Parts: sequence; C-alpha cells; structure tokens
Amino acid sequence: MEKIFGRPIVTQEDMKRRIDELGRQIASDYAGRNLILVGILKGAFAFYADLARAIRAPLRVDFLVVTSYGSKAKTTGKVKMVTDLTEDIKGQDVLLVEDIVDSGLTVQYLVKTLSKRKPRSIKVCALLSKPERRKIAVKVDYVGFEISNKYVVGYGLDYQQQYRNLPYLAVLDQVDEEGRKS
Repeated sequence: MEKIFGRPIVTQEDMKRRIDELGRQIASDYAGRNLILVGILKGAFAFYADLARAIRAPLRVDFLVVTSYGSKAKTTGKVKMVTDLTEDIKGQDVLLVEDIVDSGLTVQYLVKTLSKRKPRSIKVCALLSKPERRKIAVKVDYVGFEISNKYVVGYGLDYQQQYRNLPYLAVLDQVDEEGRKS
C-alpha cells in the first residue's frame, strides 16, 4: 500500500474517550425509549460498532448503504440508497450514525426519506463534522469531532476504498479537499 497519509489528527485514545462520552449522553437521552441505531455504511462501520457498545441501554441495530461518491473521491451531489433498512421504524426513535457530515446532502436526503416512514424521532450522530463544507444546513445532534476542510482517512473513512482499517484518523498528505492527488 502506497503511503499517502500523514500523522494522526485524532488518535485511538481520543476517539475512545469521545465515543464513551457520546454513548453516555445517548443512553441518557434515550432512556426508556425504543432506540434503533442505523449505521450508514460503509464509512461509519468502525464508529458505529464502538458507539453501539458505548451506549449502555437496550437498542436495536440496522444499516443503510448510501452513496454519493460513485467510484470517485469527490461527491457527485446525488445521494442514492443502495441497501434499505430491514427494521420497521414507524413509531420508533431512530439515530442515524454517520462517519462524516460535510455538505449535508446525505443527511438531508436520509432524514427526508426516512421521515416518510413515520418514526417517532430521527436524530443524527456523526463522528466528524466539517461545517465549512456545508451546502445545506442540517442538524447534527451528536458530534464526535469538528474538523477543518481536509481529506481524512482511517477508522472507516476511505480514499478509493483504502485506509478504512487505520485505527486512527489521518489527513491524506497528497490529496486535496476535493479528493484529488496533488
């Protein structure tokens, strides 16, 4: 594997500490409710697994596969649901778990699409937020880390389907914020 990533910007230890905090907050906020944790794949898989274990409350799990990138590192701007939920969310509390919220397009699409199924509530939890990249104002209810406009990999996030397995988050040294090698 070609080395194109840099030093960690968020370490394993920092992620564990923050995810434990998020888990405690979510468990408190959803105490006594019917929570369905919905992971947005592929990018959120590592965060989702650690977050689910950090939430010390009963919950159900489900997943969506959504894409807005195709085979490129730059978003197409069009969101497509590749795989749908297996759980009925009508009357349930849904927490969408995203790896990163940047433009806001995917979150807006998912909240709008899933709201039609009449859940009791829909909230969003993201490991990373890039507010300066927002094209659409969306509410992110739980945020792990706010980061600058850099292309990051690791802990589920990829560059051309690589680097998801890094146990930390790193900025790609040779890729700009649009996903182009420089």
